[in-house]
Amino acid sequence: MEKTILKVEDLHYVYGNGKAALKGVSVDIHEGEKIAVIGSNGSGKSTFFLNINGVFTPEQGKIIYRDTVVNKKNLKELRKNIGIVFQDADNQIIASTVMAEVGFGPMNLKLPKEEVKKRVDEALAYMNISDFKDRPPHYLSGGEKKRVTIADIIAMKSEIVIFDEPTAALDPLNAMMLEEVLEKLASEGKTMLISTHDVDFVYRWAERAIVFCHGKIIADGTPLEIFKNNEVLKQANLKQPTMLEVYESLVENHLIEDTKFYPKNTEEFNKMLEKQIPFLGALA
Repeated sequence: MEKTILKVEDLHYVYGNGKAALKGVSVDIHEGEKIAVIGSNGSGKSTFFLNINGVFTPEQGKIIYRDTVVNKKNLKELRKNIGIVFQDADNQIIASTVMAEVGFGPMNLKLPKEEVKKRVDEALAYMNISDFKDRPPHYLSGGEKKRVTIADIIAMKSEIVIFDEPTAALDPLNAMMLEEVLEKLASEGKTMLISTHDVDFVYRWAERAIVFCHGKIIADGTPLEIFKNNEVLKQANLKQPTMLEVYESLVENHLIEDTKFYPKNTEEFNKMLEKQIPFLGALA
C-alpha cells in the first residue's frame, strides 16, 4: 500500500476581497505519485498549491504532512519539503547570479557552507546549467530560467515538487527538456503535482488527474477515466486528448477493433496499428 505523504482535509481559503477560492477541498497524496491538477483558470489550482506549501494559511481545514498536522510551529518543515516551481520564472528568481539563486533556499535552511555548495553544484549539474553559475539569471533565455527555478527546488531536496503551468512559456524544445527532467525526478521517487492546460501532456505523463472546478475537486482518477467522462469534461471546460479522440473515432468508424488498449503517444499508437492492421506493419 502506498504511503500517504500529504493529507488535505476540508480546506477553505478566502481572498481579501471576500472571494472564496477553495471550498472544502479534501485529498490524499501518496509517495511517488505523478499527479496532474487540471481545470480552467480561476478554478482554484494555484490557490490549492499555495496552501499546501505553506505560502497561504487556510481559513479552515487541516494539512497533514507525514502524519503530522501542520501548524505555525512546524510550517518551516512543510515549506522545506514541498517545493514549488512557478509559472513565471521571473517571479521566482531573486538573486544576482545563478549560483546565489540556487543556494538561496539551502542557505535559509541554515545548512553548513560545504553542504550548501555541494547541493548547489549537484542541482546545477542535474539541470545541465553548471556553465551558467556566475551569470545573472535575468539575462538568461526563458528555457534557461526555467532550468534555474527547477534547480532551486532540487537544491532544497524537496520531497514533493509542484509545477504551476510549467510549459506555459516554453518552446517545443524546452518543453521536451522539461518532460525529460520530470521523468528523471519520477524515476527517483519524487512526488509531483503539475497544473497544466495541456491535456495531451496530462494523458501521456500523469498516473492520476485531479480536476478542480469553482474551488472544489469534482473528479479524481486516472487520466483515462477523467477524459472518458464527458460530464466532467463539460463541467471543467476540458477537451479530450488528441490520441484518445483519434482512437475513439477509429473505433466508432469500425476501422480498428476496440481492444481497450489506449495509446498515449505516437509510438504506442503506431504499435497498436501494426498489431491491428498487419499490412500496415508490412508497409512500414
